[in-house]
Amino acid sequence: MSNNEFLQTEEAIVAVLKTVYDPEIPVNVYDLGLIYNVDVDKEKNVRIDMTLTAPNCPAADFILEDVRMKVEGVEGVKSVDINLVFDPMWDKDMMSEEAKLELGFL
Repeated sequence: MSNNEFLQTEEAIVAVLKTVYDPEIPVNVYDLGLIYNVDVDKEKNVRIDMTLTAPNCPAADFILEDVRMKVEGVEGVKSVDINLVFDPMWDKDMMSEEAKLELGFL
């Protein structure tokens, strides 16, 4: 896989992650800072380290399934492995400036 192809795949993954929302918050999971790492190997197997705003998030299954389905839909992606982590714990400082503005933190 060429470097350019790799970057296009990563950009496409970030683009679809920006379409995944926590049903209770009007900001996507990427801008909320819930995506800690996206790793794409040579065969286009994707591993995503992500968290939730709270360990007992009632929408956890919905959000994880939405991430999986949308990333699997990116052209060329072979598999998606989502690693749900709570270290470090999420806090509002992890949000993008746009998310903070949207939610009234700025």
